[in-house]
Amino acid sequence: MSKLSRRECLGLAALFATPGLGAAAAGAATSKGAPAFSPDFILVNGNVLTMDDASPAAQAFAVQNGRFVAIGSNADMRALATRSTTIIDASQMTVTPGFIDAHCHPGDPEELYDVNVDLRSIHEIQDVLRKRAATTRPGYWVRGFKFDDTKLSEGRPLTRKDLDEADSEHPLRVDHRGGHTTWFNSKAFELAGITRDTPDPHDGRFFRDSNGELQGQVAENARNVFDRVGKYEEFNVEQERQRGQAAMAFMSKRLTEAGLTTVHDAAATADKIRSYQDAHGAGELLHRAYILALGVGDNAPYQKLRDAGVHTGLGNDFVRIGPVKFWADGSASERTMRMSTPYVGKPNDFGILTMDQKQIYEAVEDAHRNNWQIGIHANGDVTIDMVLNAYERSLGRWPHPDRRHRIEHCSLVNPDLIRRIKMTGSIPTPFWTYVYYHGEKWKAYGEDKMRWMFAHRSFLDAGIRVPGASDYTPGPFEPMMAMQSLVTRKDYAGRVWGPEQRVTIDEALRIGTINGAYASYEEKVKGSITVGKFADFVVLEQDPHKVDPDRLKDIRIMRTVVGGKTAYMRA
Repeated sequence: MSKLSRRECLGLAALFATPGLGAAAAGAATSKGAPAFSPDFILVNGNVLTMDDASPAAQAFAVQNGRFVAIGSNADMRALATRSTTIIDASQMTVTPGFIDAHCHPGDPEELYDVNVDLRSIHEIQDVLRKRAATTRPGYWVRGFKFDDTKLSEGRPLTRKDLDEADSEHPLRVDHRGGHTTWFNSKAFELAGITRDTPDPHDGRFFRDSNGELQGQVAENARNVFDRVGKYEEFNVEQERQRGQAAMAFMSKRLTEAGLTTVHDAAATADKIRSYQDAHGAGELLHRAYILALGVGDNAPYQKLRDAGVHTGLGNDFVRIGPVKFWADGSASERTMRMSTPYVGKPNDFGILTMDQKQIYEAVEDAHRNNWQIGIHANGDVTIDMVLNAYERSLGRWPHPDRRHRIEHCSLVNPDLIRRIKMTGSIPTPFWTYVYYHGEKWKAYGEDKMRWMFAHRSFLDAGIRVPGASDYTPGPFEPMMAMQSLVTRKDYAGRVWGPEQRVTIDEALRIGTINGAYASYEEKVKGSITVGKFADFVVLEQDPHKVDPDRLKDIRIMRTVVGGKTAYMRA
């Protein structure tokens, strides 16, 4: 993977300087005596839920040059039509602003090229890994991704022995869909020089069985040693770009099919930013992206961008630079996040920190003083406290009227943490599909913690504009599943987790639209159906208010429009 050179960085800056976000709303005057505008299309007969408090509902709207130019009744909008105006009949279906996912990881090449092990039995996982190993050269890694450890039909964890049975000649790794733990076979441990006597690093863990033998699972930064052994297939620059572009185009199509019109990419490398550029240039980027530039690692773009004078906000209508991204603890879904109280049944397990307080202070100060928004991955209450310490320190020393630093995930909170989040103007981005999809995992936290996990209700009550975030691949990205999860707090088996954090349908829609726009400083150009804003909207087959809350996830997306152009339409 190549680093971003200064020349490439400056070229990237030129790309992002393309006019767009500052452009005037559509509707410039034409020749003398002509209408002020001529809509490209008018949508009529809709149940339009605008998310605009000044005018929350409408029947119709008009769009020109990719922006809303008028909103109102069917009659009023039809009166604006000219010969060239297309009329779209919504047939009484519900129309909302396009959904915004404030924390997602779309478009990585693994999506197309690694072995998908999102399967429900160890036997199936072994089978697909064995098939890939049969076509892999000796000494090269066999890699599986999107593994979910708690959904196996065998009712037990995957082990090193299971992976040895799949293949013992190649180094083999299976990455959890959460991104914080990985399972390795014995060949991989051998190449890495890891034995049962190897101590755990302070920021990671080698899991062991009851006999002290390596179980196969490795968490957090303890995995770094494996990155330095074995062979990886190498690609030239052009091949890397083609792979990245193909993966981005594939995911962009999937995201818009689900009703997402903007996605905050929560850990973009230099190569990932290039993939956005390539997909956008080829007309294959269907959704808008707000990029959290990775702040650590060999392929991290933050330092290069910072040194070139780039900071949060540079961009065009489709691709914008957002915060710098760091991560300070483990995962909620993988049960490694750092908490003040232990996991259920594990009295000595409080989770893992991947940054200490000094490192967080230094990272925040550097980014804050260089005019960057900051997004730090912090799941547990201990880690959230550490991040807020740093935000309070930097904001106190170098005040900023509207910095909007973020706490990525912000899973386990308490009243004092919520108060401090409000006081610092910070933005939490809790998971919004997790309660439903990962329900079997919440037993590891217990009822008391779940009252304060993914605390959308508490954030709203405190006046915090909390957005929704899937963290895909760790969680599904479908917004309608998120709506159901937020409103019911039920998992897929019907179990209720933290009912105190339920929100209403209207609140869930705001979380998924205008609040998401606020998290990226874009509430003036997206997030609601408002004159002058981008014409990003979704047509739903049914009104969420009139559907059984336990069936919200089944509402079909009929059309997704981004900038006045249809990105997806159901056949």
